[in-house]
Amino acid sequence: MTQPTSDAVSEATRAEYCVIACAEAWRGAGEIVASPMGLIPSVGARLARLTFAPDLLLTDGEALIVRPDGTPEGWLPYRQHLTLVTGGRRHVMMGASQIDRYGNQNISCIGDWARPTRQLLGVRGAPVNTLNNPTSYWIPRHSRRVFVEKVDMVCGVGYDHAAGARFHRIPRVVSDLGVFDFATPDRSMRLASLHPGVTPEEVREATGFELTVPDDVPPTRAPTVEELRLIREVLDPAGARSREVAL
Repeated sequence: MTQPTSDAVSEATRAEYCVIACAEAWRGAGEIVASPMGLIPSVGARLARLTFAPDLLLTDGEALIVRPDGTPEGWLPYRQHLTLVTGGRRHVMMGASQIDRYGNQNISCIGDWARPTRQLLGVRGAPVNTLNNPTSYWIPRHSRRVFVEKVDMVCGVGYDHAAGARFHRIPRVVSDLGVFDFATPDRSMRLASLHPGVTPEEVREATGFELTVPDDVPPTRAPTVEELRLIREVLDPAGARSREVAL
């Protein structure tokens, strides 16, 4: 295949910007376990390992440490995995059916807990994940149904419920519109960068709470020529990323 040119970088898709935004969650992380959930976060974690985060550890979700191509390079027994989980040595990137201004996440139910209108995945490991190691979020469809004033049930713990949790941290939330963090005095959500073609007004309109929006919002970092080559030829040659983010 022909290596992407600088013109190809300028024509990178929205999905490829989302991969870069997810990958950046692990910049400077060192030797920790990356636990990405979902296609674009997984491509992002593997891209980070191949480029700027060579010490990152990737797992097969069972008992092995694997290389970006999936071949084994080590053993991670369950008891050791739990030690990493509860000691801040893992960075998870999860999804969210709902997320609010303080980073509380819901993946359990929609509506009143006693009589929900929709039953979802359940709480699963979200409380342990979020209280005991850094947790970021990937949301492929940014809307008021997801970015809500108050989640119907707290599964992943946000900043307003995390007092005393030593390893609690939410480095970033990535959606198909931009990147968000909690770098505000009250640790509420802030717009940190915009994907190409997206305006602050679009983000505000798609968010169900008052979002902190700086006067000058930077663009999301563009992929380099080499990163685009890795995404398109090595990590996701079938283009499955476009099924999560079509633009």
